[in-house]
Amino acid sequence: MRIDRLSNAPDRAGRYLTILSDGTKLRLYRRTVEDFGLYPGLELSEEDANRLKAAAGEMSAKMRAVRIVAASSVSKQDLQSRLIRKGEKEDDARAAVEWMASHDLVDDRTTARQVAESCASKGYGLARAKQALYEKRIPRQYWDEALEDYPDQSEKILSFLRARLAGECDQRDIQRAVAALTRRGHSYASIREGLRQLSLETDELPEDE
Repeated sequence: MRIDRLSNAPDRAGRYLTILSDGTKLRLYRRTVEDFGLYPGLELSEEDANRLKAAAGEMSAKMRAVRIVAASSVSKQDLQSRLIRKGEKEDDARAAVEWMASHDLVDDRTTARQVAESCASKGYGLARAKQALYEKRIPRQYWDEALEDYPDQSEKILSFLRARLAGECDQRDIQRAVAALTRRGHSYASIREGLRQLSLETDELPEDE
């Protein structure tokens, strides 16, 4: 098999278009090009061609993993799922996650803490923070540690109620505010206390389970 074409310059993602004589199109990062010593007209044995294709998949998954982690906090399981959804092979995705973990670029304990801190800064209640950890596929063994110092959200509940219920308000307005706070993960007990401090009343709220 032969290298029929190798682009002179990389695309915006830093990849070089490589076309093999069998029509296979590969987008290779510079390291792969250099590792295999590629150039137009190079003859490859079947074994080398297969090695090149495998290396292309491995590097693609690694670089995509780096971009995903740079953009947001993810767990190892979440990262692997995202890579597969983006079109990476399952084995390449798994290897990329292991590679990221070996370089301390993805760590479930750290991600759990980051997710909890983000939820707290947004004024979310503990229930919403737990939901976020679940959605990020953080193993439950890290939840307690990440949430053990979760800050009290009383002031943020009060601020939310003041903004929503400024001026005249009726029971419908109050119920809407309560519903919004429950969606943000706050307990009925916390909401009830916030309403009490603002001397507002509403129909009896359910008890927290």
